[in-house]
Amino acid sequence: MTEVRDEETVRQQRRPEDEPGTGVVTAFGRQLKLLRTRAGLERVEFGKRLGYSADTVASIEQGRRIPQAQFIEKADEVLGAGGVLMALKEEVGRAQYPAFFRDMARLEAKATALNVYAVYAVPGLLQTEEYARAVFHMQRPLLEDDVIEQRLEARMVRQEIFNRRPAPLLSFVIEEAVLRRPIGGPKVMRATLEQILLTGQSRNVEVQVMPIERQDNAALSGPFSLIDIDKGQRLAYAEVQDLSRLYTDATYVRTLEARYGILRSQALTPNESAAFIEQLMGDT
Repeated sequence: MTEVRDEETVRQQRRPEDEPGTGVVTAFGRQLKLLRTRAGLERVEFGKRLGYSADTVASIEQGRRIPQAQFIEKADEVLGAGGVLMALKEEVGRAQYPAFFRDMARLEAKATALNVYAVYAVPGLLQTEEYARAVFHMQRPLLEDDVIEQRLEARMVRQEIFNRRPAPLLSFVIEEAVLRRPIGGPKVMRATLEQILLTGQSRNVEVQVMPIERQDNAALSGPFSLIDIDKGQRLAYAEVQDLSRLYTDATYVRTLEARYGILRSQALTPNESAAFIEQLMGDT
């Protein structure tokens, strides 16, 4: 069976945690208020202990703001919650992602292997904080500042995949044009290229560049990712203009799998790609 998510589907089948004021965000806020009240702390005092304003605490308790991971960890400790708030951390964290990406974020977090073909921008897993911030600032319609901060934190949290043990196998094929597009300006792009280069030196990570000059390209239909999860199952994910598709049909996934294999053979090798990126860094 092939599962398809698009913008209209997201609007019609929006899950409870998709909107502030509902679902897990509201449940967390109510639990937080109950524990704070039971501890005899006013919002001002509680906020001071955590390093947040009383207004921020109020917004979180009322389900109008999604709490960051650091807030949840500190709140659980200060209130002596014994892990009650921490138990909601993962679900609350997922609420920080745009609705169309949440399935992919969940799968990515437990993937044993991940293959990514990038056409338009540096893959989120390889972005620096400054590059990601520039991407969010450029989005139209404009995102609110607090939404940018939430999504920025969520994107950086995704990069914990590089510290997981056992380490997942990660492969990236990136179009040359992506590496030449100075999103955020020359300094930001140079730092991003450096991060890509350093990440590619890890034994479980391979980064390959698809040169513009290549006459053959097996994936002109657009970007996609292949995700291996437990029990040997492989899924595929594609995203464009805030519309996403998660493919579970084995036949179609095998087609994309073959396409990615050919793509890798057409791209520069990891060593050639590293040298290419070093050259680009010298040009920025």
